[in-house]
Amino acid sequence: MTRARITISLEQEQADRIRRHAERAGMDVSAYLVHAATRQMAESDAVEEQFAEVDALITQADRAAEELSAEPGREAVAELTEQERREVEEALGLVQGRDRRSRCPGRAT
Repeated sequence: MTRARITISLEQEQADRIRRHAERAGMDVSAYLVHAATRQMAESDAVEEQFAEVDALITQADRAAEELSAEPGREAVAELTEQERREVEEALGLVQGRDRRSRCPGRAT
Protein backbone atom coordinates (compact mmCIF):
# COMPACT_ATOMS: atom_id res chain seq x y z
CA MET A 1 0.00 0.00 0.00
CA THR A 2 1.34 3.42 -0.93
CA ARG A 3 1.87 5.79 1.95
CA ALA A 4 1.30 9.55 1.82
CA ARG A 5 2.76 12.19 4.07
CA ILE A 6 0.53 14.96 5.40
CA THR A 7 2.04 17.91 7.22
CA ILE A 8 -0.04 19.84 9.74
CA SER A 9 0.64 22.97 11.74
CA LEU A 10 -0.68 23.46 15.23
CA GLU A 11 0.06 25.23 18.47
CA GLN A 12 2.84 23.73 20.59
CA GLU A 13 0.38 23.11 23.44
CA GLN A 14 -1.86 21.10 21.11
CA ALA A 15 1.12 19.10 19.82
CA ASP A 16 2.25 18.30 23.36
CA ARG A 17 -1.24 17.21 24.35
CA ILE A 18 -1.52 14.95 21.30
CA ARG A 19 1.86 13.39 22.08
CA ARG A 20 0.80 12.68 25.67
CA HIS A 21 -2.47 11.09 24.55
CA ALA A 22 -0.69 9.01 21.92
CA GLU A 23 1.80 7.77 24.52
CA ARG A 24 -1.00 6.84 26.93
CA ALA A 25 -2.69 4.92 24.12
CA GLY A 26 0.57 3.13 23.34
CA MET A 27 0.71 4.60 19.83
CA ASP A 28 3.04 6.86 17.92
CA VAL A 29 1.65 10.28 17.00
CA SER A 30 0.95 9.34 13.37
CA ALA A 31 -1.00 6.22 14.29
CA TYR A 32 -2.88 8.12 16.99
CA LEU A 33 -3.91 10.92 14.60
CA VAL A 34 -4.90 8.44 11.87
CA HIS A 35 -6.98 6.50 14.40
CA ALA A 36 -8.65 9.68 15.69
CA ALA A 37 -9.36 10.99 12.19
CA THR A 38 -10.68 7.62 11.01
CA ARG A 39 -13.00 7.40 14.01
CA GLN A 40 -14.26 10.95 13.40
CA MET A 41 -14.87 10.24 9.71
CA ALA A 42 -16.81 7.07 10.54
CA GLU A 43 -18.95 9.03 13.00
CA SER A 44 -19.58 11.80 10.45
CA ASP A 45 -20.48 9.23 7.77
CA ALA A 46 -22.91 7.52 10.16
CA VAL A 47 -24.58 10.82 11.07
CA GLU A 48 -24.87 11.84 7.41
CA GLU A 49 -26.35 8.44 6.54
CA GLN A 50 -28.79 8.60 9.43
CA PHE A 51 -30.02 12.05 8.47
CA ALA A 52 -29.83 11.71 4.67
CA GLU A 53 -33.58 11.19 4.38
CA VAL A 54 -34.32 14.21 6.58
CA ASP A 55 -31.81 16.32 4.65
CA ALA A 56 -33.51 15.32 1.38
CA LEU A 57 -36.90 16.34 2.80
CA ILE A 58 -35.50 19.70 3.90
CA THR A 59 -34.02 20.27 0.44
CA GLN A 60 -37.34 19.37 -1.14
CA ALA A 61 -39.20 21.74 1.20
CA ASP A 62 -36.72 24.53 0.49
CA ARG A 63 -37.23 24.11 -3.26
CA ALA A 64 -41.00 24.11 -2.83
CA ALA A 65 -40.81 27.23 -0.67
CA GLU A 66 -38.76 29.03 -3.33
CA GLU A 67 -41.56 28.38 -5.81
CA LEU A 68 -44.14 30.03 -3.59
CA SER A 69 -44.82 33.67 -4.21
CA ALA A 70 -43.56 36.10 -1.59
CA GLU A 71 -47.01 37.64 -1.17
CA PRO A 72 -50.02 35.40 -0.64
CA GLY A 73 -53.07 36.10 -2.77
CA ARG A 74 -55.50 38.63 -1.33
CA GLU A 75 -58.23 36.00 -1.15
CA ALA A 76 -56.12 33.86 1.18
CA VAL A 77 -55.38 36.81 3.47
CA ALA A 78 -59.04 37.82 3.53
CA GLU A 79 -60.00 34.39 4.92
CA LEU A 80 -57.84 34.89 8.04
CA THR A 81 -58.80 36.80 11.11
CA GLU A 82 -56.53 39.66 12.14
CA GLN A 83 -55.10 37.52 14.96
CA GLU A 84 -54.44 34.60 12.59
CA ARG A 85 -52.76 36.93 10.10
CA ARG A 86 -50.43 38.28 12.82
CA GLU A 87 -49.61 34.75 13.97
CA VAL A 88 -48.80 33.65 10.41
CA GLU A 89 -46.62 36.72 9.83
CA GLU A 90 -44.80 36.11 13.11
CA ALA A 91 -44.23 32.44 12.29
CA LEU A 92 -42.96 33.29 8.81
CA GLY A 93 -40.67 35.90 10.30
CA LEU A 94 -39.20 33.34 12.69
CA VAL A 95 -38.71 30.86 9.84
CA GLN A 96 -37.03 33.57 7.78
CA GLY A 97 -34.76 34.49 10.67
CA ARG A 98 -36.48 37.59 12.04
CA ASP A 99 -37.33 38.01 15.70
CA ARG A 100 -40.57 39.52 16.96
CA ARG A 101 -39.25 43.03 16.42
CA SER A 102 -38.54 42.28 12.72
CA ARG A 103 -34.79 42.12 13.30
CA CYS A 104 -32.56 39.37 12.02
CA PRO A 105 -30.72 37.92 15.05
CA GLY A 106 -26.96 38.07 14.72
CA ARG A 107 -27.02 40.86 12.12
CA ALA A 108 -26.30 44.50 12.74
CA THR A 109 -29.32 46.73 12.33
